[in-house]
This record gives sequence, structure tokens and C-alpha cells, in this order.
Amino acid sequence: MPAALAATGLQKRYGSAEALVGADLRVEEGQLLGLLGPNGAGKSTLVKIACGLVRPSAGGIEVLGVPAGSIEARRGIGYLAELFRFPGWLSADELLTLHQRLAGSDGAEAERAELLALVGLADARAVKVEAMSKGMQQRLGIAQALVGSPRLLLLDEPTSALDPVGRRIVRDLLQELRSRGVAVLLNSHLLSEVELVCDRVAIMLDGRIVEQGAPAELSRPRGVEIETASGTQVYEGAGRDDVPRIVAEQVHAGGQVYGVRVLSSTLEDTYLEAVSGG
Repeated sequence: MPAALAATGLQKRYGSAEALVGADLRVEEGQLLGLLGPNGAGKSTLVKIACGLVRPSAGGIEVLGVPAGSIEARRGIGYLAELFRFPGWLSADELLTLHQRLAGSDGAEAERAELLALVGLADARAVKVEAMSKGMQQRLGIAQALVGSPRLLLLDEPTSALDPVGRRIVRDLLQELRSRGVAVLLNSHLLSEVELVCDRVAIMLDGRIVEQGAPAELSRPRGVEIETASGTQVYEGAGRDDVPRIVAEQVHAGGQVYGVRVLSSTLEDTYLEAVSGG
């Protein structure tokens, strides 16, 4: 099976400004990948190229095995922009009906009902957009991105306006999509959300992918902390495999060990190190 998204050496120039400088990124089928990076790193440009809204200056990018921007690629994509706007006079059901027509979906009423239920808006079918909270509109936006059963979902800051309950609904939804084989590229600044739901994380800086891997892989060991009768001592550079030796040495020296903790950096630590050049 081809990757849901495969970008190789992707470049994009706007005059003398370089938004992307040889970016490489791959999202497999059924994978949730979190794309992190500061403002101006090139995340949105990469997503827009994947959607076919922007053409790259150089490099290659394929969506579901076909060139990004082609009709076949667009049919397999669902997209929610960060700053989206829906007509306020439309109800939730009417909005999804409109997007079914735009996407050529024949899912009819059954699809609309399923999507509204998936995003926790089953009881808001007749509610107009202008009467919805920002969080409800955000969830409705995710529902419209799922019209037509896309195999690749591109979400730009989908949980930024949501309260904890709304974020939980979206997390559960993303896990359900993963079980269905849908790939998701999640562009977000909420590191805690990315760490909870994503299989892999890619950190972007100055138009390049500078770090990528599973969240656990991106955490770095920071040492082992031993609590003894004489106080707390940190063995910098030590890891989990060093714990038995360290404890044995303490006991052999007559020490009393009350606790051991393996210290590691968080995804936030890794992100801050990457974007600060550390």
C-alpha cells in the first residue's frame, strides 16, 4: 500500500522567502502524525501543498500514491483549515449537505447523522452555525472534513478552541479513525494533546523536519534519581538499565535506598531544544 502522504525534498519559495527547504515527511495508512513547530516553520505551507492549494517550487509530494493536487488525491483528502468560516445562516445538517454536494458524496442523510454523532453534535442537527459556540463550530468543521470518507485527514489546529470535554471527544474520534485505517496529519501547538493521541511526531523548523519519531522515542534520558537515608542523589547520564547497578553499589556501601526514579525529558523538552537549536 502506498503511504497516505509522502513528501521528499519539498521546497517552496515566495520570492526571496523560503517557506520549505527540503522537507521530508511520510504518513502511513492509519497513522496519526502530529506536526509541531513555531509559527513560520512551514507547517501550513506543507499542508496546503498536500491539499493542492499551493504548488511546490521543487521536490515531490504524493497523496495516496498519486501526485498531490490531482483529482484522485483531492478525492481522498479531508481538510480543516485553522481559520475556517462557515455561513452563519446554515444549520449543521444544511452545512454537511452542502459539503456532500461539493465532495460528490452519496452518503445522504445517513452519513450526516453518523458524522454529527461522531463529533458529539447529534442533538445539534438543526442548530444554525451562528448560534453555535466556537467549540461546536470546531467540531462541525471536523465533521465536514470527514464527508466522503477520506483516507487522509489534514487538520490544522483542530482542538485550539475546544474545552477539555471537546478535546476528549476529538481524541476519541481520532482513535476511532485510526482503527478504520484513516491517516491523520495533525498540525497543532498543543503538545500535550499530540503526545496523548499521536503515533508519531515530526518537529518542523525553518522549513525542515528536524526531529521525528514516536513520542516515547523523542524523550531523552536525563539520569537516575536515588533517594537514600543521606539524601537524594542524581546520576546524570544514567538510564533505566543502570538502575540495578546503581542500587547495588548503594547497598554495598551500606546505604539505605528508599526510592528510585528514572528521569527523562518530555516531548515539550525535546520540542523546545529542537526549536532553540539545543
